[in-house]
Amino acid sequence: MITPILLCGGTGTRLWPLSRKSYPKQFTAIVGDESLYQASARRFSGAGFSDPVVVTADAFRFIVTQQLSEIGMTPAGVLIEPEGRNTAPAAIAAALFVARQDPETLMLLAPSDHVMETPEDFCDAVEKGAVAAKEGQIITFGVKPDRAETGYGWLETGAVTHDGVNALTRFIEKPDAEAAAALLEDGKNLWNAGIFLAKAGTLIEAFKQYAPEIYDSVTAAIAAAREDLSFTRIDETLWRSVPEDSIDYAVMEKATNISVVPYSGHWSDLGSWDAVWKETGKDAFGNGLSRNATALQCEDSLLRSEDETVEIVGIGLKNVVAVAMKDAVMVADMSDSQNVKTAVSTLKAKGVSQAVQLPRDYRPWGWYETLILADRFQVKRIHVHPGAALSLQSHVHRSEHWIVVQGTAKVTVDDEVKLLTENQSVYIPLGATHRMENPGKVPMVLIEVQTGAYLGEDDIIRYEDVYARS
Repeated sequence: MITPILLCGGTGTRLWPLSRKSYPKQFTAIVGDESLYQASARRFSGAGFSDPVVVTADAFRFIVTQQLSEIGMTPAGVLIEPEGRNTAPAAIAAALFVARQDPETLMLLAPSDHVMETPEDFCDAVEKGAVAAKEGQIITFGVKPDRAETGYGWLETGAVTHDGVNALTRFIEKPDAEAAAALLEDGKNLWNAGIFLAKAGTLIEAFKQYAPEIYDSVTAAIAAAREDLSFTRIDETLWRSVPEDSIDYAVMEKATNISVVPYSGHWSDLGSWDAVWKETGKDAFGNGLSRNATALQCEDSLLRSEDETVEIVGIGLKNVVAVAMKDAVMVADMSDSQNVKTAVSTLKAKGVSQAVQLPRDYRPWGWYETLILADRFQVKRIHVHPGAALSLQSHVHRSEHWIVVQGTAKVTVDDEVKLLTENQSVYIPLGATHRMENPGKVPMVLIEVQTGAYLGEDDIIRYEDVYARS
């Protein structure tokens, strides 16, 4: 059995404004109906695969379990990184976690934000690579290129060592256009998909040899990890001393036991809006359009509205990407879409909240979004998952009025507990101890009207919380 290791702690700033630090691209349905993370988990499931181990950030711990639950899956473990340290520390942390049970376990280390058109073909490639991995090789996967791509690293392949497996001659950094054309012409070079297969023990030995500082510091942090509900929290203090590095630089480019399995199917890391355009169905003029987008005399452009209430219209555009959301709009020449990350950094420097925060705020129990925010009052829409409950809490500065618009709410106000159905409401006085729960089988939605001198999210005193939040 192969244990998938799903890496999903990244911030995905290259696809802003859809992807933001508060809810990055891996959790979004950019291509298809499922999120990229869900599609990745489903891709590496079924025969030959055990339940996945997920490596993520604290802010996403309930998102990863909720999204897996939605597709009928349960993680074998969720490792929480106190903060991102790139892929090398995440990889060795996962290897140490898996090796507790059996260091001979085969691990498939994979980002959770990639797209594969034929996942069954990739699973065939994994099966071929497993033969060499069992013998102590570290397997990387290379995508057969169809263009001189400068946005990817490349792999140079050598002699065949096993059926469908080649020796890896070298890693090649992202090339310029001229070098990429030469690599494509050569015929023996592949795009680096950034996916690795190895025994947990093999990966541990490689880190010991080539990245001992990362190995030692992560080992200490994992040894001091603590369990929190169904999560494993890596020690925050010890994690601060872990060097930041990618697994390619730290280990793979130094190791001598690296092999590569070619994959001829379609693959993309969705690293830019240009890449999203390539994955989007086109009209007769090469335009990729969302449902509520209209293109007039446009060519080779991407027009997306990510809010059902916002209609986006393009007129006379060529080679342009335009993405509209409720709170932000991004317009760029397609050839400059790699620079979106720079734009996000600029917005952060200006203190613009849209740089990192979506209008919708996701919580363990569901999500909420602000509909109106003004002086001394705020109106929110709150969505509570079936069976979920908010904390038992009170407020110092505000009172609230709840109106149920969908489903059934179980409401506690001080010593009184009652059920509210659609179009019923309840008043929560300032200082009252209260909680809302969804006891039903369908989502519960309510409108919350807050009034008071201060409406910040930190005006909460929690008394009980099923999600162990303070």
